Amino acid sequence: MKLFARQTCALVKLSFIELWRRNDIFALFLLGLALMVPLSMATPFGAGGASRYLDEMALLLVWGFSLFIALGAGQRLFPPEFDSRTIYPLLAKPISRGRLLVGKYIGAVAASWSALAFFYVLFVGSVLVRGGGFSTELPQAIVLHFAFVALAVAVSLLGSLLVTASANLSLSAIVLVGMFFFGRGIPEYAEGLNPALAWVLKVLYAIAPHAEFFDMRQRLIHGWGAIDGVVFVVVLAYAAVYAAVLLSLASFVLRRKRL
Repeated sequence: MKLFARQTCALVKLSFIELWRRNDIFALFLLGLALMVPLSMATPFGAGGASRYLDEMALLLVWGFSLFIALGAGQRLFPPEFDSRTIYPLLAKPISRGRLLVGKYIGAVAASWSALAFFYVLFVGSVLVRGGGFSTELPQAIVLHFAFVALAVAVSLLGSLLVTASANLSLSAIVLVGMFFFGRGIPEYAEGLNPALAWVLKVLYAIAPHAEFFDMRQRLIHGWGAIDGVVFVVVLAYAAVYAAVLLSLASFVLRRKRL
């Protein structure tokens, strides 16, 4: 058990440091500073109440940056190891492929969470500078956003073992962004289609990652209050189960993969 814990911690640390060595995260940090600092000083249309539109814009940027980082982190876990053949020394040790996958996944999630925490510091700071504030919905919104990032990393990780990097990033982004913005309206839209197309769309809707479940932007910006505790726990459980299923599939693919 101690050996398992030491190996997992070492893999998490290795994955975390490796992802932070890449320049794209730092580039996003600079971009976040360049965009959010001016937003914190602006008063649109000369009206203080209109600043909520700036808050919504800033929060949407946070979501976009976090998705970019999460998908990139998941994509880079294994393909670079395959190309450079650095995965062989790892597998030469008494480490199973499944344990290697879980350790690297946790490291990627930790790196993505650390970046997301930085963006939320910028966002909350920009709101407070303009005299705004938050109530009980802020902790829920942050936790759900963190859960979404963990789910996005799992989606990208599985895709990286199945298709090329460009195809994985494109498909993952299209599915997650599409569900984020349009997921709530898909069931209603399906009712207007013929039965065959409606059935296909409902099946795809059922198995797709429901990014819209984690979106509390409107509640956070307009102060609509926190969601019910049971709903909050159910959404977190959904993220955990969905990510676990994706990791199980990724582990199966990795075990079958010829290196």
